Amino acid sequence: MITRFAPSPTGPLHLGHAYSAILAHDMAVAAGGTFLLRIEDIDQSRARAHWEQQIYDDLDWLGLTWETPVLRQSDNFHVYAQALDTLWEQGVLYPCTCTRKDIQDALSAPQEGVSQIGPDGPIYPGTCRPSGRPSGQRPNAQTLRLKMDTLAAQAPKSAVSFEETGLGPNGETGVNATNVATLAATIGDIVLARKDMGTSYHLSVVLDDAAQGVTHVVRGQDLFDATTIHVCLQHLLGLPRPIYHHHKLIRDSAGKRLAKRDDARAIAKYRTDGASPADIRKMVGL
Repeated sequence: MITRFAPSPTGPLHLGHAYSAILAHDMAVAAGGTFLLRIEDIDQSRARAHWEQQIYDDLDWLGLTWETPVLRQSDNFHVYAQALDTLWEQGVLYPCTCTRKDIQDALSAPQEGVSQIGPDGPIYPGTCRPSGRPSGQRPNAQTLRLKMDTLAAQAPKSAVSFEETGLGPNGETGVNATNVATLAATIGDIVLARKDMGTSYHLSVVLDDAAQGVTHVVRGQDLFDATTIHVCLQHLLGLPRPIYHHHKLIRDSAGKRLAKRDDARAIAKYRTDGASPADIRKMVGL
Protein backbone atom coordinates (compact mmCIF):
# COMPACT_ATOMS: atom_id res chain seq x y z
CA MET A 1 0.00 0.00 0.00
CA ILE A 2 1.24 3.48 -0.90
CA THR A 3 -0.69 6.45 0.47
CA ARG A 4 0.02 10.15 0.31
CA PHE A 5 -0.81 13.48 1.92
CA ALA A 6 -0.77 16.39 -0.53
CA PRO A 7 -1.23 19.82 1.07
CA SER A 8 -0.85 23.21 -0.60
CA PRO A 9 1.63 25.66 1.00
CA THR A 10 -0.87 28.51 1.05
CA GLY A 11 -1.62 28.72 4.77
CA PRO A 12 -1.36 26.83 8.06
CA LEU A 13 -2.42 23.21 8.40
CA HIS A 14 -5.49 22.82 10.62
CA LEU A 15 -7.16 19.91 12.42
CA GLY A 16 -8.76 18.67 9.21
CA HIS A 17 -5.33 18.36 7.61
CA ALA A 18 -4.05 16.57 10.71
CA TYR A 19 -6.85 14.02 10.47
CA SER A 20 -6.23 13.30 6.79
CA ALA A 21 -2.44 13.08 7.15
CA ILE A 22 -2.53 10.86 10.23
CA LEU A 23 -5.16 8.56 8.70
CA ALA A 24 -3.16 8.11 5.47
CA HIS A 25 0.04 7.58 7.45
CA ASP A 26 -1.49 5.05 9.83
CA MET A 27 -3.16 3.09 7.01
CA ALA A 28 0.17 2.72 5.22
CA VAL A 29 2.06 1.77 8.37
CA ALA A 30 -0.58 -0.81 9.37
CA ALA A 31 -0.27 -2.44 5.94
CA GLY A 32 3.53 -2.37 5.99
CA GLY A 33 3.42 0.12 3.13
CA THR A 34 4.72 3.57 2.33
CA PHE A 35 3.48 7.05 3.22
CA LEU A 36 4.37 9.89 0.86
CA LEU A 37 4.22 13.65 1.18
CA ARG A 38 3.56 15.84 -1.84
CA ILE A 39 3.58 19.63 -1.98
CA GLU A 40 0.82 20.83 -4.29
CA ASP A 41 2.16 24.25 -5.27
CA ILE A 42 0.93 24.70 -8.83
CA ASP A 43 -0.60 28.02 -7.77
CA GLN A 44 2.66 29.91 -7.51
CA SER A 45 0.82 33.18 -6.87
CA ARG A 46 -0.26 31.89 -3.44
CA ALA A 47 2.42 29.33 -2.50
CA ARG A 48 4.92 30.52 0.09
CA ALA A 49 8.18 28.93 1.27
CA HIS A 50 7.43 29.57 4.96
CA TRP A 51 4.10 27.73 4.70
CA GLU A 52 5.85 24.79 3.06
CA GLN A 53 8.38 24.67 5.89
CA GLN A 54 5.57 24.77 8.44
CA ILE A 55 3.98 21.74 6.75
CA TYR A 56 7.17 19.77 7.37
CA ASP A 57 7.40 21.06 10.95
CA ASP A 58 3.76 20.27 11.78
CA LEU A 59 3.84 16.76 10.35
CA ASP A 60 7.14 15.99 12.04
CA TRP A 61 5.73 17.19 15.36
CA LEU A 62 2.70 14.90 14.85
CA GLY A 63 5.15 12.00 14.65
CA LEU A 64 4.66 11.24 10.96
CA THR A 65 7.51 10.08 8.72
CA TRP A 66 7.56 10.04 4.94
CA GLU A 67 9.72 9.03 2.02
CA THR A 68 12.14 11.56 0.55
CA PRO A 69 12.66 13.43 -1.64
CA VAL A 70 9.29 15.13 -1.44
CA LEU A 71 7.59 15.69 -4.80
CA ARG A 72 6.83 19.35 -5.44
CA GLN A 73 4.38 20.06 -8.23
CA SER A 74 6.24 23.20 -9.28
CA ASP A 75 9.02 20.89 -10.51
CA ASN A 76 6.59 18.99 -12.74
CA PHE A 77 5.08 21.57 -15.08
CA HIS A 78 6.79 19.89 -18.04
CA VAL A 79 5.00 16.63 -17.19
CA TYR A 80 1.63 18.35 -17.15
CA ALA A 81 2.41 20.03 -20.48
CA GLN A 82 3.19 16.67 -22.07
CA ALA A 83 -0.14 15.26 -20.86
CA LEU A 84 -1.98 18.27 -22.28
CA ASP A 85 -0.27 17.66 -25.63
CA THR A 86 -1.51 14.06 -25.54
CA LEU A 87 -5.08 15.12 -24.81
CA TRP A 88 -4.94 17.85 -27.46
CA GLU A 89 -3.84 15.29 -30.04
CA GLN A 90 -6.78 13.10 -29.00
CA GLY A 91 -9.08 16.02 -29.86
CA VAL A 92 -10.64 16.26 -26.42
CA LEU A 93 -9.38 19.72 -25.41
CA TYR A 94 -10.35 23.18 -26.57
CA PRO A 95 -9.34 26.73 -25.60
CA CYS A 96 -11.73 28.88 -23.59
CA THR A 97 -11.66 32.66 -23.16
CA CYS A 98 -14.70 32.98 -20.87
CA THR A 99 -14.39 34.88 -17.61
CA ARG A 100 -16.29 33.91 -14.49
CA LYS A 101 -18.72 36.75 -15.21
CA ASP A 102 -19.28 35.44 -18.74
CA ILE A 103 -20.20 32.05 -17.33
CA GLN A 104 -22.52 33.49 -14.70
CA ASP A 105 -24.24 35.64 -17.30
CA ALA A 106 -24.72 32.62 -19.58
CA LEU A 107 -26.28 30.70 -16.69
CA SER A 108 -28.53 33.55 -15.60
CA ALA A 109 -31.53 32.00 -17.38
CA PRO A 110 -31.22 28.29 -16.53
CA GLN A 111 -33.25 25.67 -18.30
CA GLU A 112 -35.78 23.91 -16.14
CA GLY A 113 -34.44 20.69 -14.67
CA VAL A 114 -30.86 21.35 -15.78
CA SER A 115 -28.25 21.32 -13.02
CA GLN A 116 -26.08 24.40 -12.77
CA ILE A 117 -23.61 23.27 -10.13
CA GLY A 118 -21.04 20.49 -10.42
CA PRO A 119 -17.89 19.45 -8.51
CA ASP A 120 -16.04 22.50 -9.86
CA GLY A 121 -18.85 24.96 -9.22
CA PRO A 122 -21.05 26.36 -12.01
CA ILE A 123 -21.27 23.90 -14.91
CA TYR A 124 -19.75 25.48 -17.99
CA PRO A 125 -22.50 26.28 -20.55
CA GLY A 126 -20.28 25.50 -23.54
CA THR A 127 -19.89 29.03 -24.88
CA CYS A 128 -16.43 28.39 -26.40
CA ARG A 129 -16.97 24.70 -27.20
CA PRO A 130 -16.22 24.04 -30.89
CA SER A 131 -18.54 21.83 -32.90
CA GLY A 132 -15.66 19.88 -34.38
CA ARG A 133 -12.20 18.77 -33.43
CA PRO A 134 -9.76 21.59 -32.55
CA SER A 135 -6.86 21.80 -35.00
CA GLY A 136 -3.30 23.09 -35.04
CA GLN A 137 -0.85 23.24 -32.16
CA ARG A 138 -2.04 23.34 -28.58
CA PRO A 139 -2.17 27.00 -27.50
CA ASN A 140 -0.01 28.01 -24.56
CA ALA A 141 -0.98 30.36 -21.73
CA GLN A 142 -4.67 29.80 -22.34
CA THR A 143 -7.43 28.07 -20.44
CA LEU A 144 -8.14 24.59 -21.82
CA ARG A 145 -11.30 22.58 -21.19
CA LEU A 146 -12.09 18.88 -21.58
CA LYS A 147 -14.62 18.39 -24.38
CA MET A 148 -17.04 16.07 -22.62
CA ASP A 149 -19.50 15.75 -25.50
CA THR A 150 -16.72 14.22 -27.61
CA LEU A 151 -16.03 11.64 -24.92
CA ALA A 152 -19.73 10.90 -24.56
CA ALA A 153 -20.10 10.41 -28.31
CA GLN A 154 -17.12 8.07 -28.40
CA ALA A 155 -18.33 5.89 -25.55
CA PRO A 156 -21.84 6.89 -24.38
CA LYS A 157 -22.33 3.83 -22.18
CA SER A 158 -18.77 3.25 -21.03
CA ALA A 159 -18.56 2.78 -17.28
CA VAL A 160 -16.52 5.18 -15.18
CA SER A 161 -15.99 3.35 -11.91
CA PHE A 162 -13.76 3.26 -8.87
CA GLU A 163 -13.48 1.28 -5.65
CA GLU A 164 -14.31 3.18 -2.47
CA THR A 165 -13.16 1.76 0.88
CA GLY A 166 -14.27 4.77 2.92
CA LEU A 167 -17.55 6.64 2.65
CA GLY A 168 -18.81 9.27 0.26
CA PRO A 169 -20.91 12.19 1.54
CA ASN A 170 -24.07 10.11 1.15
CA GLY A 171 -22.60 6.89 2.49
CA GLU A 172 -21.31 5.64 -0.88
CA THR A 173 -18.91 2.73 -0.58
CA GLY A 174 -17.76 -0.26 -2.61
CA VAL A 175 -17.75 0.04 -6.40
CA ASN A 176 -19.13 3.37 -7.61
CA ALA A 177 -19.99 3.55 -11.29
CA THR A 178 -21.44 6.05 -13.74
CA ASN A 179 -20.98 6.70 -17.47
CA VAL A 180 -19.45 9.40 -19.62
CA ALA A 181 -22.81 10.73 -20.81
CA THR A 182 -23.85 11.33 -17.21
CA LEU A 183 -20.56 13.07 -16.50
CA ALA A 184 -21.07 15.33 -19.48
CA ALA A 185 -24.42 16.43 -18.05
CA THR A 186 -23.49 16.73 -14.39
CA ILE A 187 -19.88 17.92 -14.56
CA GLY A 188 -19.55 19.69 -17.88
CA ASP A 189 -16.37 20.74 -19.64
CA ILE A 190 -13.94 20.99 -16.76
CA VAL A 191 -10.81 23.11 -16.86
CA LEU A 192 -7.62 21.07 -17.28
CA ALA A 193 -5.23 24.01 -17.71
CA ARG A 194 -5.55 27.53 -16.41
CA LYS A 195 -3.82 30.23 -18.39
CA ASP A 196 -2.02 31.55 -15.32
CA MET A 197 -0.54 28.19 -14.23
CA GLY A 198 -0.54 25.83 -17.22
CA THR A 199 -2.34 23.01 -15.42
CA SER A 200 -5.14 22.38 -12.94
CA TYR A 201 -5.72 20.44 -9.75
CA HIS A 202 -7.54 17.64 -11.59
CA LEU A 203 -4.80 17.06 -14.15
CA SER A 204 -1.82 17.40 -11.82
CA VAL A 205 -3.20 15.21 -9.03
CA VAL A 206 -3.95 12.36 -11.45
CA LEU A 207 -0.49 12.52 -13.03
CA ASP A 208 1.30 12.83 -9.69
CA ASP A 209 -0.55 9.92 -8.09
CA ALA A 210 0.44 7.75 -11.04
CA ALA A 211 4.06 8.95 -11.04
CA GLN A 212 4.40 8.22 -7.32
CA GLY A 213 2.74 4.81 -7.56
CA VAL A 214 -0.01 5.74 -5.12
CA THR A 215 -2.26 2.72 -4.61
CA HIS A 216 -4.72 4.22 -2.10
CA VAL A 217 -5.86 7.85 -2.27
CA VAL A 218 -6.94 9.01 1.18
CA ARG A 219 -8.77 12.35 1.21
CA GLY A 220 -11.86 14.19 2.43
CA GLN A 221 -15.45 13.61 1.36
CA ASP A 222 -15.50 17.06 -0.23
CA LEU A 223 -13.46 15.58 -3.10
CA PHE A 224 -15.65 12.53 -3.62
CA ASP A 225 -17.51 14.01 -6.61
CA ALA A 226 -14.20 14.92 -8.26
CA THR A 227 -13.13 11.27 -8.30
CA THR A 228 -15.12 10.44 -11.43
CA ILE A 229 -13.25 13.27 -13.18
CA HIS A 230 -9.96 11.72 -12.12
CA VAL A 231 -11.01 8.25 -13.22
CA CYS A 232 -11.97 9.65 -16.62
CA LEU A 233 -8.54 11.28 -16.98
CA GLN A 234 -6.81 8.07 -15.91
CA HIS A 235 -8.62 6.28 -18.71
CA LEU A 236 -7.73 8.91 -21.32
CA LEU A 237 -4.06 8.98 -20.31
CA GLY A 238 -3.64 5.24 -19.78
CA LEU A 239 -2.84 5.60 -16.08
CA PRO A 240 -3.40 3.06 -13.26
CA ARG A 241 -6.46 3.52 -11.08
CA PRO A 242 -5.87 3.63 -7.32
CA ILE A 243 -8.36 2.62 -4.66
CA TYR A 244 -10.06 5.60 -3.02
CA HIS A 245 -10.76 6.15 0.66
CA HIS A 246 -12.78 9.28 1.37
CA HIS A 247 -13.10 10.25 5.01
CA LYS A 248 -15.22 12.48 7.18
CA LEU A 249 -14.54 16.20 7.38
CA ILE A 250 -13.50 17.87 10.61
CA ARG A 251 -15.95 20.67 11.36
CA ASP A 252 -16.26 23.52 13.85
CA SER A 253 -18.92 23.76 16.56
CA ALA A 254 -21.38 25.21 14.02
CA GLY A 255 -20.86 22.27 11.68
CA LYS A 256 -18.83 24.28 9.16
CA ARG A 257 -15.90 22.58 7.41
CA LEU A 258 -12.54 23.95 8.55
CA ALA A 259 -10.54 26.11 6.15
CA LYS A 260 -7.02 27.54 6.25
CA ARG A 261 -8.40 30.86 7.43
CA ASP A 262 -9.41 29.11 10.66
CA ASP A 263 -6.11 29.96 12.31
CA ALA A 264 -7.55 29.27 15.76
CA ARG A 265 -7.55 25.59 14.84
CA ALA A 266 -4.11 25.60 13.24
CA ILE A 267 -1.85 22.73 14.31
CA ALA A 268 0.97 25.18 15.08
CA LYS A 269 -1.25 27.09 17.49
CA TYR A 270 -2.24 23.95 19.38
CA ARG A 271 1.45 23.08 19.63
CA THR A 272 2.31 26.55 20.94
CA ASP A 273 -0.51 26.33 23.47
CA GLY A 274 0.97 23.13 24.90
CA ALA A 275 -1.07 20.40 23.20
CA SER A 276 0.60 17.07 22.45
CA PRO A 277 0.33 14.93 19.30
CA ALA A 278 -1.83 12.55 21.34
CA ASP A 279 -4.18 15.45 22.11
CA ILE A 280 -4.51 16.19 18.39
CA ARG A 281 -5.33 12.55 17.65
CA LYS A 282 -8.01 12.62 20.33
CA MET A 283 -9.49 15.88 19.01
CA VAL A 284 -9.96 14.42 15.54
CA GLY A 285 -11.16 11.03 16.73
CA LEU A 286 -8.13 8.87 15.99
